[in-house]
Amino acid sequence: MGEFDAIRPYNDTEVPAVLARLLADPAFLAVLARFRFPRLAGPLGWLLKPLIAHRLRREFGSSASVHSLQEKIEAYIDRTIDKATDGVTFSGTENLASGSAYLFLANHRDIVMDPAFVNYVVFHNGLKTPRIAIGDNLLQKPFVSDLMRLNKSFIVHRSITGRREKLASYQLLSAYINHSIREDGESIWIAQAEGRAKDGDDRTDSAILKMFHMSRKDEPFAEVIARLNLTPVSISYEYDPCDQAKARELYIRATTGTYEKAPGEDDASIALGITGYKGRVHLHFNSQPGATFEDAKQLAAEMDRQILTGYRLFPVHYLAYAQWQDADPQLQVPAASTLFGSAELEKATREWQRRLQACPEEQRPYLVMQYAMPVRNQYRIRAGLPL
Repeated sequence: MGEFDAIRPYNDTEVPAVLARLLADPAFLAVLARFRFPRLAGPLGWLLKPLIAHRLRREFGSSASVHSLQEKIEAYIDRTIDKATDGVTFSGTENLASGSAYLFLANHRDIVMDPAFVNYVVFHNGLKTPRIAIGDNLLQKPFVSDLMRLNKSFIVHRSITGRREKLASYQLLSAYINHSIREDGESIWIAQAEGRAKDGDDRTDSAILKMFHMSRKDEPFAEVIARLNLTPVSISYEYDPCDQAKARELYIRATTGTYEKAPGEDDASIALGITGYKGRVHLHFNSQPGATFEDAKQLAAEMDRQILTGYRLFPVHYLAYAQWQDADPQLQVPAASTLFGSAELEKATREWQRRLQACPEEQRPYLVMQYAMPVRNQYRIRAGLPL
């Protein structure tokens, strides 16, 4: 057994066997049947599942490598993006060179689509897609683990509670990330903090930056980070398909002190995040910080500065900020009407009002906060104020 077998993605030699296992998995086929034919999946599931398996076998059964599989999946991703967005734009790709491997550290709003959009941009710019960090809390069903590991995902063991076991897990993760970039020449995508920023406040957890160094403590921190080609990525959604669910969770946490996820809630978030309307999406690949940061705390502050300033603010963000009860009086934030054309602003106003009306009144402050927070953070950085 290899050092990283417990967490690594599947390699090319494993693809045919894993595909065969997936296409024989009743749970996987049942999910696809419900997704594709929601009204028929119950009474006719017994008929739909073998038909779906036959079609998938015909389309993907000949795939003999991860790359060939991703090439076929890319067409589905492109169609999903076309249906669920008003377009994807990107900037900063001049900071990326073909043949180099990068450690992409990104803000985190959506479980699946954050790394999917990075893959989309990287793939369409002729670069190799990164390996994707995914928490084991999302891999509760065997077929989900198979699917993600086929698509270059590696496992982050977040469910471990023992201090010694957690330390060993982070040590292994650190070694894998360093090995992937320095030895395999394969890029990595990882979120800047565990879990999505449900309140819109994108911040880098310095513990993640420390983890990158854990397996190479005999080397200076700054040198290890420089060798990893750490690249902060700003992912901006005009609208978050899960914003109502996030507002509800934030409200319940604020009023009761805790929040218990319902069975299948992560699955529902994944499905809504993939198919739900996002408006425009923009990705910005920031420049590498270089070897000038001596510790994780300093580096985290620089990651925040780059990610937050690289975030694209859409009209809805300014509309939300204008009605946010916690708006910062120190900041000179212009009105949306001074920044955007009337047609664009009218469209955004209609959509924003629709979302507000769909949200229970007591939860609306938490919906507003999600969209207003990026404005506050970006303008505080512009003004030279601490976050």
